[in-house]
Amino acid sequence: MIGPDIAGIAATLGTAADTATAIPQLAAETGLDVDAAYAVQTALLQRRLDRGERLVGLKMGLTSKAKMAQVGVDEVIWGRLTDAMRVPDGGTVDVTDFIHPRVEPEVAFLLDRLPEPGEAVGDFTDAVRAVAPAIELIDSRYANFSFSLPDVVADNTSAAAFVVGPWSPVPDGLENLGVLLEVDGRLAQVGSTAAILGDPRRALDEGIRLAGRHGVRLREGWVFLAGAATAAVPLRPGAHVRAVVEKLGTASLKASS
Repeated sequence: MIGPDIAGIAATLGTAADTATAIPQLAAETGLDVDAAYAVQTALLQRRLDRGERLVGLKMGLTSKAKMAQVGVDEVIWGRLTDAMRVPDGGTVDVTDFIHPRVEPEVAFLLDRLPEPGEAVGDFTDAVRAVAPAIELIDSRYANFSFSLPDVVADNTSAAAFVVGPWSPVPDGLENLGVLLEVDGRLAQVGSTAAILGDPRRALDEGIRLAGRHGVRLREGWVFLAGAATAAVPLRPGAHVRAVVEKLGTASLKASS
């Protein structure tokens, strides 16, 4: 039996992202399962590396019940971050580069050493150099932001751009910090870091475990986005977005008009 066309699916998704053009879901038609979807994700990353981008970290997806409910899937997933996706804190993104961009508040970790596979949550605190508030801009390449689990995994978990606020030492207790998402100075979402698998540090543990299944080990100096603390909200032209995380500070971005 011939398996899914990994390179062809990656090319279709890559072109959709490059041209900001929505496409139909692919998994059902191509027979893509989750393992094959991660192979597509790897091929999609290679397209970026071939044009000069650098891998700078990993991100988690669907780490909160709100996110799972919002997109209709029920499994934690992970994806890759490149330097071209990074937006300076307070920087501007061009909304025409995306199909239907959404933003969500997150917690970011800066890794100080290579965590060991299977390392317990309580043992890797010295692996994290710093923590920061963050914003992830997600943009599914599928029409209507609708997809199955293999579809979203293949699409690099809807990764599009990210902002990291000021780094600071990891405080005592990350498991229940208040999180706000503001758009144009108005409160858009209220949440807690408890929404990120109960504690954002557990997301790092999951990331190490899940990425390790596919031969990917986290590296020193990488950024790790632990996952969204609230549901995502659409990014409208001209909007100013700010994420506020208790004890950690703020991160912000602007959308072009």
